[in-house]
Amino acid sequence: MSETLPKNNIFKVIGASSLGTLIEWYDFYIFGSLAVIIGHQLFPEDAGASALINTLAIFAAGFIVRPFGALVFGRLGDLIGRKYTFLLTLVLMGGSTFLIGLIPSYKSIGYAAPILVLILRLIQGLALGGEYGGAATYVAEHAPKNRRGFFTSWIQTTATLGLFLSLGVIVITKNILGAETFGDWGWRIPFLLSIVLVVVSIYIRMKMHESPMFSKLKAEGNISKNPLKESFNNKGNFKMVLLALFGATMGQGVIWYTGQFYAQSFLENTCKLDFNDSRYILLWGIAFATPFFVIFGAWSDKVGRKWIMLTGMLLGIIFYRPIYQMFLDDTDFTKIEKADILSSSPITKSVLIEGTQDSLKTVTTKVLLKNGASFNIVQADTISITKGPLPVKEIMRDKVLPTPVFWKFVGLIFFQILLVTMVYGPIAAFLVELFPTKIRYTSMSLPYHIGNGVFGGLVPFIATLIASFAGATPLSGLWYPIGIATLSLIIGTVYLSNKRDENIND
Repeated sequence: MSETLPKNNIFKVIGASSLGTLIEWYDFYIFGSLAVIIGHQLFPEDAGASALINTLAIFAAGFIVRPFGALVFGRLGDLIGRKYTFLLTLVLMGGSTFLIGLIPSYKSIGYAAPILVLILRLIQGLALGGEYGGAATYVAEHAPKNRRGFFTSWIQTTATLGLFLSLGVIVITKNILGAETFGDWGWRIPFLLSIVLVVVSIYIRMKMHESPMFSKLKAEGNISKNPLKESFNNKGNFKMVLLALFGATMGQGVIWYTGQFYAQSFLENTCKLDFNDSRYILLWGIAFATPFFVIFGAWSDKVGRKWIMLTGMLLGIIFYRPIYQMFLDDTDFTKIEKADILSSSPITKSVLIEGTQDSLKTVTTKVLLKNGASFNIVQADTISITKGPLPVKEIMRDKVLPTPVFWKFVGLIFFQILLVTMVYGPIAAFLVELFPTKIRYTSMSLPYHIGNGVFGGLVPFIATLIASFAGATPLSGLWYPIGIATLSLIIGTVYLSNKRDENIND
C-alpha cells in the first residue's frame, strides 16, 4: 500500500468502493427480482408465458452489453484513473434505474414501454461493465500483497448483498402496500428509492483518492496510450485474457446465476411458490452464506485461488440436478389426500374482458393443509357471448411450504450460494494478479464481464427457454449451466496455475 495516502486506509477504501458497487448491483438486480410483475406491465395481458420469456430477454440484454462497457470504461480507467471512471458508472446506473421506475405500462404507450426499458437496461449493462473492474482494481491496488484475496473478497460480497437488498426492499414494499397495489404501481418504488442510495454513494466516492499505483504510474508518465491495443494485441496478454475467460470466469458466472437468480426463478415460476416464501428462502440463504465470500477470499491467500474456484464448479456440476429435483418433489401437492386438508375456501370473481362482451370468471380456492402448508387452486373460465363457456384453465400456485420443508429449501439455497462464494470470493484477486497496472482495468474487465455477464447472466433466460421446449422437463434448463461449468472446469484444471501473492506493482 502507498505511504502517500495516509488518510485513505484500506478499510475506508473497501467501505467506499463496496457501498457504491453494492448499490449498482441493487439497481441492476431489482429488474430480475421483479421479472414476473414487470412482464405483466410491459406486454399485453394475453401474452402468457411469452411475457416472462421476453422480460427475461430484456433482463439478459443488460448482461450481453456488459463486455462493451468493460471495453469503454476499462479504457477510460486506464487512461484517466479508477476513481472518476467508476464515479461515472454509478451516475449512469442510478439514473437508468430511476427512469425505469417512471416508464408507463404497455396499456399506456404500447410496445414503446418494453423498448424504452430495453434501452435503459442496455445503459445499465454498460455502466456495470465499467463498475466492477474499477472497484476490484482500486481495492487490490491498495491492498497488501499477502492479504489481497481477503481484502478484494469484500468487493465480491457486494453482488450478493445487492441482490439481498433488492429482495428485502421488494418484500417490505409489497407487504406494506399489499399484493394488488404492489402489482399495479408499487413495484416502481424500489426503482425510485435507488436514487437516494446513489446520491449518498456519489458523495462518498467524491472524497476518495486515486489508486496509489495508478497515481505513481501517471506521475512517471507511464500510463498506457492505447489500453485496448496493449491488452488484446499483445499475444501474451491476450492469452491470459482468454485463459481467464474460459478457465475461470465462464464457469464462475453460471454457478453465480444458477445458485441465486435461476434458483429464485425456478422456485417462483416452476414450483409455483408463494411470492414471499420464495424470497424469504433466498434471503435466509444469502444471509447465512455471505460471510463465506471473505472466508474463501482469505483462504485463497494461503492456498491459492485455483482449486477453491474449481471445487465450487465441480460441486455445482454434481449437485444441481439432485437439488432441483428435491425442489420439484417437495412442492408437488397434487398427491395430497382429503385427510390432509384442514380447510378449503373458494372465492369467485367475474370481470368483463376489456374491448369485448365476454367475461372472465375466476374461482380461487385457498387450501390449508394440516402440516401448515397452503396453496391456491385458480380456475379461470372464459364465458363467450357467441361460443358459451370455453375450456376451464386450472393452475395450482402461491404454495406456502410447511416449516420443515421451508428450512430444508433454505439449506439447499445456502449450499448453492456457498458454491457461489467459492468461485466468486477469490476471483477478483485472481484476475488482478494476471495483468500489469497500466492495462489492468481493461484486461481484467473484459473476461470478467463476458464470463459473468454473458455466460452467467444468460442462465435464467436460456434455462427457462430450454425448459419451455416441447418434450423438455423442468430440469432440462440445468444442462446449460452444467455444461458451461464442466467446460470451464476442464480448461481451468489443465491450464490455470495456482497463483497467490503475485507482485502487481508493475
